[in-house]
Amino acid sequence: MTVLRVALAQLNPTVGDLKGNLEKMCNAYDRAEAAGCDIVAFPELSTTGYPPEDLVLKPGFVADNLDALATLAARTGRCAAVVGFVDQDRDLYNAAAVCANGEILGKYHKRLLPNTAVFDEARYFTPGYESDPLELYVIGGVKVGISICEDIWSPFGPVAEQAAAGAELSININGSPFRTGKSVDRERMLATRATDSHCAIVYVNQVGGQDELVFDGGSLVFGHEGTLLARAAQFDEELLIVDFPVPPVYRKRLLDPRGHLTEALLPTVEVSTSPVHNNDHLTASIAEPLDRDRELYDALVLGTRDYCVKNGFTDVVIGLSGGIDSTIVACIAADALGADHVHGVSMPSRYSSDHSKSDAQLLAENLGIGYRTVSIEPAFQAYLDMLEPSFEGREPGLTYENLQSRCRGQLLMALSNEFGWMVLTTGNKSELAVGYFTIYGDSVGGYAVIKDVLKTRVYELCRYVNRTAGREIIPEDVITKPPSAELRPDQRDDQSLPPYEVLDPILELYVEHDRTAGEIVELGYDEEMVRRITRLVDIAEYKRRQSPPGVRVSRKAFGKDRRLPITHGYRG
Repeated sequence: MTVLRVALAQLNPTVGDLKGNLEKMCNAYDRAEAAGCDIVAFPELSTTGYPPEDLVLKPGFVADNLDALATLAARTGRCAAVVGFVDQDRDLYNAAAVCANGEILGKYHKRLLPNTAVFDEARYFTPGYESDPLELYVIGGVKVGISICEDIWSPFGPVAEQAAAGAELSININGSPFRTGKSVDRERMLATRATDSHCAIVYVNQVGGQDELVFDGGSLVFGHEGTLLARAAQFDEELLIVDFPVPPVYRKRLLDPRGHLTEALLPTVEVSTSPVHNNDHLTASIAEPLDRDRELYDALVLGTRDYCVKNGFTDVVIGLSGGIDSTIVACIAADALGADHVHGVSMPSRYSSDHSKSDAQLLAENLGIGYRTVSIEPAFQAYLDMLEPSFEGREPGLTYENLQSRCRGQLLMALSNEFGWMVLTTGNKSELAVGYFTIYGDSVGGYAVIKDVLKTRVYELCRYVNRTAGREIIPEDVITKPPSAELRPDQRDDQSLPPYEVLDPILELYVEHDRTAGEIVELGYDEEMVRRITRLVDIAEYKRRQSPPGVRVSRKAFGKDRRLPITHGYRG
């Protein structure tokens, strides 16, 4: 029985940083070769970072990416490297190169191009089946098939074809973005694919944040019977090295009653005829999966950290109201960047309650972040004085509430401009969905940390923070008091909106599952409420278009995931 040593290079690339990405890959390659690996696999489009979007339309960028691949290939020795890159002839391809002994020995072009949700690959790339035949690589005496991300999700795709041609190991390189619950679906699919094809599977995924997307890593190795052999940690860079046996599986394929795995002929490229011999076989590492609260929290931390750091920001500023949303954003920011790099600002008005001001200060002390108080009252009063002639005889209303929010937005942007701090906005998905925020007010900023987190989940995350810390980081009063924007006397959110326990399930159906208002009513929800909520979602689209990006963690987030016209007349 052959034992192959494979390294899964779970890296955090930066889109467009070709030099930095190459350095990461070279370092990982050197470590893999020093460890006696036969193969090291890098993530999808690892030269460019994923997704490079319209950068690939620049010929110079594509040429530079090919230079980076050539540099890495020239560095290779006996250990084969599977490298994601952008290939070109008359068209562009999402590609993988197999490199060893200083050469590029072969290329694979991705065949199944996703063009749903956050993916736009058909905009940039041509499917590989139009350009090149499948082939296998003999590495360490083992027949290896190469595929890219979406290719493995189809039960009748390239992985099945390669297995039918005798592949004993399938290497699938990925840029697979995180969403809640996806890791379970992913593992179930890979186990099924390994079992169906009687072929071991190496699944390597990138990690890190890229604009709205966050990649969770969680790279995996499955044996040919669908047994999980190794799992890398989520949300951390890692070079996962795995020794695993490659038994002869041809009898299982020949005896498969489904008949679709009959051996076919594919050309092979010989890389090495026998594996590196190691007396010290490694014990496979299987990282524990994260629970739902930690998984979500860690995704938000990583997405926030990478957005700030990769865009050159060391510090952030947050408006601390003493409310639940700014509280969890401050916690996430402190874990992402360090408490010394987080600056909280209390901006009270005539309507701010004493407990909100004290809750904000206590939170800042518990987290160890910077804290200052800047009253908006002088600016608010100045606006009222300026507008009094125009508003004479009119009762104070929503305009006065929005003025307060815009005063706060201006103060935060002033601090940002003066000190170079990025403003983190604090609106959650429930509020963004129904337009319960002030455009050019509390929506101003560089990054919206919890824009894809429903309000009810915000409460759960706050309890998670305290539970994990083993003490009250977040004051209990923040979690238990009724939510309020405090923009008028005795204001509460439930005076303008249904309770979040009622609102959030309807939003989830309408936004994330694309149910119409009529379909939601048929599920038993109150028709008047459903019509009101879905109408609020529709008319707030123009406001969301002007909001900053934020971490995408759900099945369908506002932004690239959900692209509805601002102007339309369909009401379902």
